[in-house]
Amino acid sequence: MTNILLINGSSRENGNTEQLADVMLKGISCTRMNLRDFFIRPIVDQRHVPGGFTAVADDYDQLIETVRQHDVLIFATPIYWYGMSGHMKQFVDRWSQSLRDTRFSFKAEMEKKKAFVLICGGDDPYVKGLPLIQQFQYIFQFVGLEYIGYLIGKGNAPGDVLRDELAIRQAKYWNQFFQSL
Repeated sequence: MTNILLINGSSRENGNTEQLADVMLKGISCTRMNLRDFFIRPIVDQRHVPGGFTAVADDYDQLIETVRQHDVLIFATPIYWYGMSGHMKQFVDRWSQSLRDTRFSFKAEMEKKKAFVLICGGDDPYVKGLPLIQQFQYIFQFVGLEYIGYLIGKGNAPGDVLRDELAIRQAKYWNQFFQSL
């Protein structure tokens, strides 16, 4: 059975991003990780420092251990200023640390996983959200994650996305896809 992890980068509980994820994952067993509930320190760039790795006292290790236990990673984030949320960016930035962590082989493990992106925004997200989808694709390519698709929803005020008929139809399509894994 496939282990699915929803990595939610929204700072708002039950916002459009979560609501669209709920539609997409209805009836599907998955783990949900709300990044807003964890303390993640900013990355300290040590790429050119001998050893290049220093443990950091925060919740990141706990989060990355959860990631390591799952086969499919769903990255869900609202579109903030035409990019991913700060919570999501902070989390992904710390992957630089995981790439140098000698306790495991981050890239080798990521190459065995699949990745999906779910984003919501209010300012023409079907067009203006595409660069964010592309950014995730480049990130996945760099670490070897297999990219399987994306879902974009339109919503600004809480509940708006549930009136986005295209997003809801696509969420139901992806629900069938994830059920078939």
